[in-house]
Amino acid sequence: MTLLLEILRALGMSFAMFWEILWALAVGFTISAVVQAVVSKGEMSRLLPDSSLRSLWRAAWLGAASSSCSYAAVAITRSMVRKGADFTAAIAFEFASTNLVVELGIILWLLIGWQFTLAEYIGGLLMILILALLFKTFLKKPLVEEAVAQAELGIAGKMEGHAEHDMSLDASGTVLQRILSKKGLTAISHFFIMDISMLWKEIVSGLLITGALAAWVPHTFWQHFFLAGHTGFLPTLWGALVGPLVAILSFVCSIGNVPLAAVLWNGGISFAGVVSFIFADLLILPILSIYRKYYGLKMALFLAVTSYAAMVVAAMAVEGLFSLLHLIPTERHALVLDPHITWNYTSVLNVIFLGVSSLLLWRFLKTGGPEMLAMMDSSEVRSGNESSAHDHHHGHD
Repeated sequence: MTLLLEILRALGMSFAMFWEILWALAVGFTISAVVQAVVSKGEMSRLLPDSSLRSLWRAAWLGAASSSCSYAAVAITRSMVRKGADFTAAIAFEFASTNLVVELGIILWLLIGWQFTLAEYIGGLLMILILALLFKTFLKKPLVEEAVAQAELGIAGKMEGHAEHDMSLDASGTVLQRILSKKGLTAISHFFIMDISMLWKEIVSGLLITGALAAWVPHTFWQHFFLAGHTGFLPTLWGALVGPLVAILSFVCSIGNVPLAAVLWNGGISFAGVVSFIFADLLILPILSIYRKYYGLKMALFLAVTSYAAMVVAAMAVEGLFSLLHLIPTERHALVLDPHITWNYTSVLNVIFLGVSSLLLWRFLKTGGPEMLAMMDSSEVRSGNESSAHDHHHGHD
């Protein structure tokens, strides 16, 4: 009975946190859907011809306009590489699409504080620059050519169907006219539901893990692990170094990381540790496995090492900057809720945006949305079968 009560308490905390962020998720997905409906994927490769600062800036805002799903970001990046985009710029797009998106910033603000949202955006841009410098210094042309040749094989990873599908509107009329048109509303509804279909597992996993850790792991454990009782530079460095490692072990990516980040912050991890932890959604083991399939083992290892280095350095730099500006919160009261729900402004916003979400779902269902999702899933299955056939053929050779 005690075990059952503890499980119910953890589930209750998970649901309470979900209820608290529900409206923010709906707002973020709606904004993302509108932007994706206006910005075409078709021109992305042409806009990223090299690794210049101009291309990196384009990669940043194109990524920010994309989906926050880590798997989809990796699949889209491989598609861009196959279409001729510069490898460095394409990877910059990938990191921007998981760290600079609107919905991530909203959830961070709501659960931990606006300082973390600002740190995420500033640190995300800085991480892209650091990564580009590491690529320019250490990435040799033969390794890039080998990775591109591997990408051309089209081996399946995950979300290939989503990566290839483009529902963006043509450029006729003003942006507002395109958004409010029947075609625009249809595109927005499709992007909205598609993003939810890609991310719901990560969000649920993150909430369940967060509820379990908040309910069962005492604060003293986290405080000892993150060296919370120490002063000086060591806790900052240790937090930045272990933040990505905790993310790798948690297997949770994208927005699902944020509730867990709230638990870690309350537990005593440094400001830099929270930032590097959130950055590390592209280092979880399933993503590294997809890197190996897409670009080969050598490039997968190169991406793992350089990404980790860029995350740690960017997180440390952001903490240093925010410390000088006195922007690091002095209180550790991230939103990790007890299992109860009250009728307040959050509940009102949830009801409103559940209504908006229902209208978008209705539009999605009435305009061939389920068939579209089934088509994308079948595209991924076909890609996987073709890859298996390809591997089988070469095995006999």
